[in-house]
Parts: sequence; structure tokens; C-alpha cells
Amino acid sequence: MPDSEPDVRAELKALSLALAAHADILQATGVQELPADPERYLPNLGDGPLPKRPQEVGVAIDVVSESPSVAKQAPAAELPAASAASALHDPEGPSGPAHAAPPARDENDNTKSSKKNDPVAPPTAPSAPARQAISEDAALRLPVLAEEVTGCTRCALHEHRQQTVFARGTGKSGICFIGEGPGADEDAQGSPFVGKAGQLLDKMIDAMGIDRDDVYVCNVVKCRPPENRKPLPEEMAACIPYLNEQLELIRPQVIVALGGTAVQGLLDTKLGITRLRGTWKLYQGRIPVMPTFHPAYLLRQPSAKAAVWQDLQAVLEHIGRTVPAKKPRQ
Repeated sequence: MPDSEPDVRAELKALSLALAAHADILQATGVQELPADPERYLPNLGDGPLPKRPQEVGVAIDVVSESPSVAKQAPAAELPAASAASALHDPEGPSGPAHAAPPARDENDNTKSSKKNDPVAPPTAPSAPARQAISEDAALRLPVLAEEVTGCTRCALHEHRQQTVFARGTGKSGICFIGEGPGADEDAQGSPFVGKAGQLLDKMIDAMGIDRDDVYVCNVVKCRPPENRKPLPEEMAACIPYLNEQLELIRPQVIVALGGTAVQGLLDTKLGITRLRGTWKLYQGRIPVMPTFHPAYLLRQPSAKAAVWQDLQAVLEHIGRTVPAKKPRQ
């Protein structure tokens, strides 16, 4: 039957293509092998339309990415902070209404997204590493590293500084606060967070029931940017190796990233602080990071203190510390 041979070949080719397409659909929906009786699938492999892909069952996770390749990766672990909110204790004056929400966007928020909702968060935060005392080698290395920083000329910021600003505190609480960079007061005194923003940070730490000397405080960059501007990407890139070594030496249980610049430097992300605030992230895949607003921002927007206190309570709970009762105003 030579006249029918082309039709048979065409039909076999069509069946093969349909079978391959159907196998792809089954594999995409989690089926790794065909059942013992494949004949029940034959009606779907004819000339009709291919079978529709079944809807996946489960919670949808909205993956935010900067490029199509990133969208294929698993989203970073996130956990909204504790639902209870209260204003930070400020003996010098009111801190704004506890129910006030932070602004929709602040000056550090570079997010360009049309999405209205944040990514769906998994039910648990990343595990905090067990608290370990700083090793003898680390205790010896830290002052040497600080001395290396004083002579750093890796970027143009060294041309304008009075002195470098390395860090303060022992970090024995297991908590590390990381800010953007030194301001005028810090540049003059050589210690981070000593101006008005630093005074507010001290009140935040006190409200957590922790001594200010028991946390480790540092910045993404060690030299003051001119006019207190935001550090440039190349300036941050030059200074990040110092920060990475600091964190490797002190081994904090949790990092509190203060403001968008700190978050972007630590996590290498372009997302802004308003989008990331209150959601757990991971530094180098191992140390939990809680992004929150910078104390300098709170001085301009006191109503955001409630959100920050919510984040700090989540930090305390995450490392197994009791959240202190709210102190009475004096």
C-alpha cells in the first residue's frame, strides 16, 4: 500500500510529538513515571488538543527578582515581625502613635515594582547559629584589622576623613547592628553612632534589656562620605571585605541592618528598606538578618518607631531572649 505510507508516517510523527509533549506536562506536574496501563492515556494523544496542565495545589509564593534568571531561584526566607507593636521608650518625649504605619516609601527605597503585596513568607525564620565566645585568635585579629582600616586608601572617601570609624561594643549578646556610614560626629570621635541617631540607637538597645556595650555596632563603610551623602557602590564594594571579616570574627547570632544602605551592602540587593523591613533574610546563607529603619530616619519620622520596636522584639524572640515589659515614662 505505497499510497498510504506517507499518511502512516505522518500519523506516527504526530503521535510521537504528542506523546513527548504529554510526558513533559506530566513531569512538570511531578509525575516521574507512567502508570502500568498507559492505554488510558491514548485518547489524549490523537489529533485533538493536548491535555490541560492540572493546577498545582499549595500556597503560591510570589518571587521578586531583578532578572528572569533570579526568578527561578528559591525566595529568601522571610518572616513578618511579631504582630504586637509598641513605641520605643523615649524619656525625652513621645515617640508617636503606636498604630501609625511607616511611610509607603523613604529616601533609601529604590524598589521599582508594581506589586501591591509582599512575597508570601514561610512560617519559620532562619535558625540563628549557636552563640559562641569570640576565639582567642579573633580577639587578637580584631585590633589588627582596625589598624589596617586606619591606613586604608581603597576608595576616594579616605581623602576627606578625619579618621576611620571601625566599631564599638563586645558583641557578647549575639546581636550586631550595622548602619550606613559615619557622620560628622562619628568622624570627629572615631566611634560609630555617637550623634543624635546614636543616642536613639542606645535607647533602642536599652529598651531591649541589653547593655549598649554588649552589642556590636559598625557600618558598611568606615569613612564619612562628604556631606553625609549615601556611599557610592564602588565605595561600598571597597569596604565590604572589612565588614565581612568583622562578622566572621565576632560570629553574631543575628544582624540588625539599619536602613537601606546597610541592607543593600549586606545582601547585595536593590530592593529598598520599606519593602524589606520586618522580613528575615540571610547573610551569606547562615546568619539571620532583620532589616529595619535607621535611627536617623526615626528622628524625622517618629511614627515609624512602632514598626522598629516590632522588629527588635522579633530579634529578641528569635535568639531566645525575653521581651522586656514596657517601661513607664518618667
